[in-house]
Amino acid sequence: MLKIENSLLVIVDVQGKLAQLMFEKEKLIANLVRMVKGARILGIPILWNEQNPAGLGSTIPELTGLLTALQPQPKMTFSCCGNPAFMDELRRSGRRQVLLVGIEAHICVYQTAAELLQLGYEVHLVSDAVSSRTLENKQVGIERLRAQGGGDYEHGDDIVRASPHSRSVTFPRNQPIGDMTTTAETAV
Repeated sequence: MLKIENSLLVIVDVQGKLAQLMFEKEKLIANLVRMVKGARILGIPILWNEQNPAGLGSTIPELTGLLTALQPQPKMTFSCCGNPAFMDELRRSGRRQVLLVGIEAHICVYQTAAELLQLGYEVHLVSDAVSSRTLENKQVGIERLRAQGGGDYEHGDDIVRASPHSRSVTFPRNQPIGDMTTTAETAV
């Protein structure tokens, strides 16, 4: 079971024109926003990555507006684990449960997940907050992760509700975390 105090949200490469090419991009973006808001509400640290930002552009504004206190980790490898700065931040966090979101599911997200699993991290893919250019490629990424022992949550809201500790935040039944505003959200 996920534990808030041991969890970390990793955002992979949700950038520029590439993000606009993703399968069901509107749903993807809405779910990514929910995940970031939920992590902030719960005090879950966020590590944010960008693949070759000079070539692919910056992270989409829907996310950067929520991540103003953070800086993206630029990378030139598909896996985030190929970036020493990312790995240093991950180790410093002391967290061992990684909630993984971003694009593309079958390339950068998958390679990051596979390396994190090899390093002994518990990886949970949030399948409604990952995508690829095609549904088939998204499914390939999800299936590959499952085959290697990674966890898979269909909805970001399931993660929050699965946790036994919700601090002082109350999550009304059937209300997505992205629709909530609390004083805790502005404090994180």
